[in-house]
Amino acid sequence: MPTRSEPVTILSERDSWELLGSVSLGRLVTAVDDEAHVFPVNFAVQNRTILFRTAAGTKLISAAINNQVVFEADDHTAAEGWSVIVRGVARTLRTDDELDEAERAQLLPWTATSKTHYVRVSPVRVTGRRFRFGPEPAGKDPAGLVRHGR
Repeated sequence: MPTRSEPVTILSERDSWELLGSVSLGRLVTAVDDEAHVFPVNFAVQNRTILFRTAAGTKLISAAINNQVVFEADDHTAAEGWSVIVRGVARTLRTDDELDEAERAQLLPWTATSKTHYVRVSPVRVTGRRFRFGPEPAGKDPAGLVRHGR
């Protein structure tokens, strides 16, 4: 937990995975044709990977074309928040064993649409931060003006 003197704390990889497992909505970031795409997805953590379901379409195609992705999830209360970023490789699951394992996550679509494809993001790097909310400290702003905390 952050202390009064630490408004930002770097999370361990273990803590980052625990926090990811506590929420079910995140954002998948892909890039196709030099254009970034951000997709909100409901997901599950399974064996230290990110698992989500999708229908055929832009999300599935963009993850297949450029399988280097970024996934981000976060949460907050009135006093603090956190954010975890997973940089990884996305892969559509195809074998019976892979699909059987994915089914065990019991990941259901949030919308009334058919999402028949499972995608797993295997991490390359996981980083996380916890933030303590509070007033900006007194000091100088970027323009050089003196501020007096709020």
